Amino acid sequence: MGQRLRPGACPAVTRSVYCMGHRVNRMIYELSDDLVFPDVELAEPRGLLAFGGDLSVDRLLLAYRSGIFPWYGEDQPILWWSPDPRFVLFPDKLKVSKSLRRVVKSGKFEVTFDRDFAGVIANCRTVRRKHENSTWITPDMQQAYCRLHEAGHAHSVEAWLDDKLVGGLYGVVVGTCFCGESMFAHERDASKVALVTLVEKPFPPGLSLIDCQVRTPHLGTLGAEMIQRTEFVRLLRLAQA
Repeated sequence: MGQRLRPGACPAVTRSVYCMGHRVNRMIYELSDDLVFPDVELAEPRGLLAFGGDLSVDRLLLAYRSGIFPWYGEDQPILWWSPDPRFVLFPDKLKVSKSLRRVVKSGKFEVTFDRDFAGVIANCRTVRRKHENSTWITPDMQQAYCRLHEAGHAHSVEAWLDDKLVGGLYGVVVGTCFCGESMFAHERDASKVALVTLVEKPFPPGLSLIDCQVRTPHLGTLGAEMIQRTEFVRLLRLAQA
């Protein structure tokens, strides 16, 4: 689960924040410069665990290896989450409709890995989404994940049509778990084809789990499901064994 809370390392303070459509006003943990996170079981009911710290490669790796991820807006401090339940996709439960399978087999999209990570995250940041007025991929977040990519831990899958980037996804690899961060599509089924390719390649080798973080209808149609956080943490540990 990563490093546990050390006395005095992450003091609990009252903090009022607004995120995920809800105002949170309770005691949460403030991170210091030390590379340490509270135990995920200390998260508040919606999953908010801590605030502060930084987006260094080392801290992000510790977070993902512990079942924690950053999610915040431009006018907020860095917020760290570990939701319960957790939305995940088991590779052997991927649902591919007949129409999607035809698109995959047709070769309409050329699918690549890590050809244009910067392009994928830039598109994920700017694409318009229903029910969202702003993006959580702040400039600092964008730069942080590019650094994580340069360090060999964050990866992208691209879907191309006529040499144009029209879809894709990116995430962080933790052992045999792919921690998905975001996806986009400018052409119908482009991001779905990227995901199917990720699973069927598979990437990373021995892929055991895809962390989807929080529920979305889009990934639900592809077979993602809710599991308890304790089970997710257990599976994450196995992925790193």
